[in-house]
Amino acid sequence: MNTPRRLTISQELTIYHAMDLKEQFIEALADADALELDLSRVAEIDTSGLQLLLLTKREAGRQGKQLTIVAHSPAVRQTLDFCNLASFFGDPVIITAHEQA
Repeated sequence: MNTPRRLTISQELTIYHAMDLKEQFIEALADADALELDLSRVAEIDTSGLQLLLLTKREAGRQGKQLTIVAHSPAVRQTLDFCNLASFFGDPVIITAHEQA
């Protein structure tokens, strides 16, 4: 198996960026057997961003590829928890020490 491709997202996962990010996610998935999304820098996520993550996860499964979220920002973590979707993605969620304080 090839080394997963890592994609770090620094912009908001919102409706304002959804179309550009969709193209970026689909292209990255097409170029790799596995895709790792680093979402540690995502300051905001809305339902469009959540739908984009769901779409990418389903597309990866359809293609027999793996999508993993390797780092969750607090905003991403809160949204996944609120929507009860953490288990759907199945990725370990790390909470840093400064976030626990």
